[in-house]
Amino acid sequence: MAFENPSRDRIKELLQQTKTIAVVGLSDKPDRTSYMVSEAMQKKGYRIIPVNPNVASVLGEKSYASLADIEEPVDIVNVFRRSEETAAVARHVVKMKTKPKAFWLQQGIYNEEAADIVREAGIMAIMDRCIKVEDSILLPHK
Repeated sequence: MAFENPSRDRIKELLQQTKTIAVVGLSDKPDRTSYMVSEAMQKKGYRIIPVNPNVASVLGEKSYASLADIEEPVDIVNVFRRSEETAAVARHVVKMKTKPKAFWLQQGIYNEEAADIVREAGIMAIMDRCIKVEDSILLPHK
């Protein structure tokens, strides 16, 4: 059965319930898409937790080397990695101390194996969608 993203209503509900977003592959370079998207989400009130072993902090937040290092609950794991790397990320997501509500692959990123891994653990999968765009459309006044 081919993958389908959740309905827009379900994504809106998810975003309304979200406080914290862990961003895998968040760059500390302001010209990178991961930085621009995360900065915009932070400005809308979401807490951003960078996951990048190569930087100490991004957007004023401590960066973690891996998802396993995050002690606090995360609502969404937003992934900026190549499609072929996302199944490995999904395996880390299902082992997190607190299970996130959603595993989100950014626009242009798609991997059915990754989606299957998280869905089997009861985690919503969203692929090939920009979280900033969805948030702007679904919650324009947040």
